Amino acid sequence: MTLACVFGCAGLTLQPEEAAFFRDARPWGFILFRRNVESPEQVRALCQALRGAIDQPTAPVMIDQEGGRVQRLGPPHWRRYPAAGVLAAVRADPFAARELVRLGARLIADDLMDLGVTVDCAPVVDVPSPGGHQVIGDRAYGRTPADVGLLARAFAEGLLAGGVAPVVKHIPGHGRATVDSHLQLPVADAGLAELEAVDLAAFRILSDMPIAMTAHVVYRAIDPQRPATTSRRVIAELIRRSIGFDGLLLSDDLSMNALSGGLRQRARAALAAGCDVALHCNGDLAEMRAVAAGTRTLSGDSAARARAALARLPRTPEPFDRPAAVERFEFLLGGGRVQ
Repeated sequence: MTLACVFGCAGLTLQPEEAAFFRDARPWGFILFRRNVESPEQVRALCQALRGAIDQPTAPVMIDQEGGRVQRLGPPHWRRYPAAGVLAAVRADPFAARELVRLGARLIADDLMDLGVTVDCAPVVDVPSPGGHQVIGDRAYGRTPADVGLLARAFAEGLLAGGVAPVVKHIPGHGRATVDSHLQLPVADAGLAELEAVDLAAFRILSDMPIAMTAHVVYRAIDPQRPATTSRRVIAELIRRSIGFDGLLLSDDLSMNALSGGLRQRARAALAAGCDVALHCNGDLAEMRAVAAGTRTLSGDSAARARAALARLPRTPEPFDRPAAVERFEFLLGGGRVQ
């Protein structure tokens, strides 16, 4: 039995009480944050311990490694990658921009595979709207659906080539949010036609990707009461039908303040609305127990999507010369003339 959830842990090592909980709950996977990262050797050991707790050597271990403000791995052990917006601004030529972004993602995948991390919660596919909150800001690859879709797809393809599954986020779009969903519940007032032409258009370009993460945003034109994560109508009509995404749908973090109610209620509402897997990130054991109580077994279509998501990963990553890749990445990042 596998529970339809992803959990974090509190620190650099897995504690006995956490291991016992995971052994009983058997979550589908795990997620790492900065609090869980000290050195390559330590992260490898933690990944092994997490998988060992549920006796699943291939269980997905996730991390947020976008670049810029959102990267859990950094100096001195890992290079610091530029934000999406910085990469997008470096190269005016879209072909060179695609090469730069894909190469950066391929380097990130190489970092992650070395640690045993197999899922990256990136790229951001949100299209920023004028007046939108800076929680997205330079995490976006541009200001139009075409620009965002082109480069976000390049990032996702770079990860896949390196053996890491991308998670496109925050579907069906967080760019119109005027508040940070970590703190408050955002409401998008745009009409359906505008959402279709801008926000959803970017995600359609990545509709074949294996995993997507929902937005804790209310889309008033579709469901004025509930954010996408807990809205059956938004998931059915926008995500599954209009965008055409049929991969594994992962909720954004259930502990964020955009959501209301207890953790058990939040997990139950997300899964009832159509999320396949519930995500809880902060490693608080009492909260994880509540989420587990509101989570069902991963089965049916959700189990099939979970299997299909991991089946997208190649058995052997694309051949890769890291020193040459670093040299090329830095050349492109510096604006050198592309030959």
